[in-house]
Amino acid sequence: MKPAYVADLAADQTVTTFFLVTEKEVRSTQNGKLYLRLELGDRTGTVEARMWDHFEDSAAMIARDDFVKIQGRVEIYRGKKQVMLDRLRKAETTEVDQEDFYACTGEDVDQLWARLRELAESVRDPWLNQLLAAILDDADISPRMRRAPAAKSMHHAFLGGLLEHVISLCELCEVVAARYPETNRDLLLTGGILHDIGKVYELSYDRSLGYTNVGQLLGHIVIAVELIGRKVSEIPGFPEELSVLVKHLILSHHGQYDFGSPKLPMFREAVMLHYLDDLDSKMGAMRALYNSDKGEAEWTERSGALERRLLRVDKYLASEAAVAAGGPEQLTLDDLTSAENSKPAEKSAAKKAR
Repeated sequence: MKPAYVADLAADQTVTTFFLVTEKEVRSTQNGKLYLRLELGDRTGTVEARMWDHFEDSAAMIARDDFVKIQGRVEIYRGKKQVMLDRLRKAETTEVDQEDFYACTGEDVDQLWARLRELAESVRDPWLNQLLAAILDDADISPRMRRAPAAKSMHHAFLGGLLEHVISLCELCEVVAARYPETNRDLLLTGGILHDIGKVYELSYDRSLGYTNVGQLLGHIVIAVELIGRKVSEIPGFPEELSVLVKHLILSHHGQYDFGSPKLPMFREAVMLHYLDDLDSKMGAMRALYNSDKGEAEWTERSGALERRLLRVDKYLASEAAVAAGGPEQLTLDDLTSAENSKPAEKSAAKKAR
């Protein structure tokens, strides 16, 4: 176990520990002074770090995805923690335990994968069943999907997060399809399984979470549509109309142009997929917020994904109950009326006493 994690850092703390470099760049101030900016991470999160003096030799020796040993002081800048580095060097892999640096799903990956295969095999439409098998059996895709995160930071941003998110979404699809029997369950479930399949190539996750070059240039939606097109072309006789519907599910699952969706959802299952994916994504983001100790006693820190802070309802109710239990006895309307009527008698008695 390393000496300190990102989650342990506190203002004015002097810290010596190991981190993973997730971003690295040399920047310049408005006055032209150069400095080294790093984003450092471990399994508990990331923190920005800066080195202002004598950083050139250290910067030349390290790169993104390197382990480093740092010494510095924690400061608060614009409400966020930041490490001002005094010393920095590249660390050898023998100096660190890699499990300290990678947040992973708490679920059993083998069981998650078995559940995904079970869901895929339950699709009765023979064409969609073949398409799903062709993708999930792919020797390059399957190991990537077992490891990939669902995002860099927004939701399910940990190893195995994509698999966890897809299964959760598919099980939501099952429930909702049963509630609305007019739904084409096979089409909806296929969309759930494949909607984020492009993320296995969009994201990099060998060490730090980031984006690949193809991910930066194309994005997971385009990658997925191209992948599905290739797999469909390898299945003789695959209906063109069905291929178009599957591709539309992928192209429209973000729901709005402002959210990066090339098309708006234009049939029942596409609309359902968008809202269910949005729900599961937001629930994943909220779970991460609630599991973090950042923020105030009853409030989480602000989430960029949700654009708000969240109330910790259990703590709020507990504090309100404590106030009620320890506060003054509550007066009823009858108590107040009785007290008001007694005032003239009290005043008369006071006059006699004088």
